[in-house]
Amino acid sequence: MTVLAVAEHRRGELRDVSHELVAAGRDLADATGGDLHVAVISGPVEEYADDLNRDGVDRIHTVAEGEEFNHDVYTQAVAQLAETVDPTVLLVPQSVNGLDYAPAVASRLDRPLVTDAVDLTYDDELTVTRELYSSKVETTLDVHAERAAVTLRPAEWPAAAGTGDAEIEAFDAEIDESQVRSTVTGFQEVGGGDVDITDADVLVSIGRGIEEEENLDLIRDLADALGATLSASRPIIDNGWLPKDRQVGQSGKVVTPDVYLAIGISGAVQHVAGMKGAETIVAINEDPNAPIFDIADYGIVDDLFEVVPALTEEFGG
Repeated sequence: MTVLAVAEHRRGELRDVSHELVAAGRDLADATGGDLHVAVISGPVEEYADDLNRDGVDRIHTVAEGEEFNHDVYTQAVAQLAETVDPTVLLVPQSVNGLDYAPAVASRLDRPLVTDAVDLTYDDELTVTRELYSSKVETTLDVHAERAAVTLRPAEWPAAAGTGDAEIEAFDAEIDESQVRSTVTGFQEVGGGDVDITDADVLVSIGRGIEEEENLDLIRDLADALGATLSASRPIIDNGWLPKDRQVGQSGKVVTPDVYLAIGISGAVQHVAGMKGAETIVAINEDPNAPIFDIADYGIVDDLFEVVPALTEEFGG
């Protein structure tokens, strides 16, 4: 069995999901004693290849075509590489880019495509676990095909670690330039966002428990004391208290900070889907039965209006 995982990068940096694909791919290959191949397309591919050379990677294929993601280039390159490597399973991120080209590649290869996987197993055939109805229902799909393509939901696997000894080789994709009908001319931030919460090492996130918009200053003081970035659950965004780019959750952004401090957040499944990959989760809620405590590493059951000022004083010096 061979697994081929396609890494993703944006604006000069590999995205975290690339290393998660490596971990998922290695687990899947281990089920049959197979090999894990990783592909990286466009940009400084040699630099990316060095970063992707983690434990468990057998071979890395570099495709030096363009600088940023391009649907037509990726579709051609991934399809050609898959035809050469002939992977049993092709893994692609469940991202804007991944969902852009994965269906086209699966169609070219005449393979079934299963999207938004949260778990994978292989025992004679591939079984994919997905979540439905805002992650309230889990379902498994048996893929009755010898070859398949799957998109993986970010933050469901730990990032691959260590330093590997993979073979790195250039793949000379034959790109038909007449079929490349678009190009990236630049990037423009939308929604007036001033920060990217997905890059934050420490997030202080707030929910409806703060009660009023005026209480935001209390939380901002703590975030400043911790050197953290402020984020929120959907009710805060819906109220217009913080901009959309600060929302964590299924309808917001998926974050994987070192520390996620959840203040006044109950822990609805939609929110948890966006932050459960955090390395350490700390929850403050006066309801001892709040679902957030089911995933928290540390929990404080108390009034946030007493706990937050105490923490600010402690860390603010």
